[in-house]
Amino acid sequence: MVEIKLYNTATRSKEVFVPLDPGNVRMYVCGPTVYDRAHLGNARPVVVFDVLYRLLRHVYGPEHVTYVRNFTDVDDKIIARAEESGVPIDEITSTTMQWYLDDMHALGALDPDEMPRATQHIGDMIEMIEELIAGGHAYVAEGHVLFAVDSYADYGKLSGRSVDDMIAGARVEVAPYKKNPMDFVLWKPSKPGEPGWDSPWGRGRPGWHIECSAMSYELLGETFDIHGGGNDLQFPHHENEIAQSKCAHPGAGFARYWLHNEMLQVEGKKMSKSLGNFFTVHDLLAGHDGEPPVPGEVIRFVFMGTHYRKPMDWTAKKRQEAEAVLRKWHALVDGVGPGEVSPAVVAALADDLNTPGAVAELHRLASTGDAAGLKASAQLLGLLTEELGGWADAVDLTALAEKLAGARAEAMASKDFSAVDAMKAALVAAGVEVRMSKDGVELVPGAGFDPAKLEGL
Repeated sequence: MVEIKLYNTATRSKEVFVPLDPGNVRMYVCGPTVYDRAHLGNARPVVVFDVLYRLLRHVYGPEHVTYVRNFTDVDDKIIARAEESGVPIDEITSTTMQWYLDDMHALGALDPDEMPRATQHIGDMIEMIEELIAGGHAYVAEGHVLFAVDSYADYGKLSGRSVDDMIAGARVEVAPYKKNPMDFVLWKPSKPGEPGWDSPWGRGRPGWHIECSAMSYELLGETFDIHGGGNDLQFPHHENEIAQSKCAHPGAGFARYWLHNEMLQVEGKKMSKSLGNFFTVHDLLAGHDGEPPVPGEVIRFVFMGTHYRKPMDWTAKKRQEAEAVLRKWHALVDGVGPGEVSPAVVAALADDLNTPGAVAELHRLASTGDAAGLKASAQLLGLLTEELGGWADAVDLTALAEKLAGARAEAMASKDFSAVDAMKAALVAAGVEVRMSKDGVELVPGAGFDPAKLEGL
């Protein structure tokens, strides 16, 4: 069997992955809070852990892998959005969840095996909170239930921070009912008009952190293999998950391997609305601010050019180059059935998800003309699939090539090449590579190809 090595944040080292049960490899990844469109940074962990999911399925068999990714559908941001818009919370969350799934499907992401909603597991959260109170790890204060950080000696071990460092670097909610500033909310009272559930501590709703602990326990057990998410979740979210899960289930290991992806930048800068470089996945897919639509497969391919543990820089140049490469690969594998997956691609992915190494092997397969191997290997990465590939062959340039060839023939006779030059310039402006020889004219979509710019031709 292929040996997989993964960088475990908890041990700060790359380790051989040995699942608890090879017959049921279990992975939990923190999902979105559903109140708005997913931005491009939200998509990076989806693609990263989709690649890991595909690798695990390839190595252990699809029926032996369980992947859980949650939806947070009760949260202050959702409540605020409902108040601002006048749209009911249920409508906001259901609509936003579907947007999210549609956008991630467009990037070639497989659906996890389980996609629990927080509101479906309120009873499980209440039960876990009761266990924490009974064990002396949580306390009730003014209608709130808070986790007592002092009760868990290893708090801060995942992120490598001391409690003092965490207090200094975090936005800690100052509340008079807290015994320790770092104590975090497990349950809080609901205001009139807010969603709420009956509990032993009054009508209220859960804090954010408890939901992942409760849902992972119910769906994967008290100890499972992999927990993933963006590195911005290490503290406080994942730190708090570990504390409450291990205290609720003494002796259990919770997650054994912790994987975190680095953040995303745009043209070398942090993505932010103030810089004007903030956009959603849907913005890219649909086209925005005068830019042409970006196929989801192109977005996915750009992501794979950077190792998941390194900051990723989204640039127009990378997008254009990715689009040009994928067009060539789609043309190469057109009509060809998939062959065998290259062992070099599997080996690269098994080495802590080395997607740049896997992509380098795809380039090698393409350069040697191994179309069947290229197709099978790319599909392991979620590329060159039937679902994503339609964009690459959507435009037939044959008629324009014939028109340009005819114009060139007339120009050869009249010695007036102005019409030919104008047409070539328009094609190049649309991102088309013009190849003219004595054998004829060939038009090839290139970097930044925009079919809309061909309408005038």
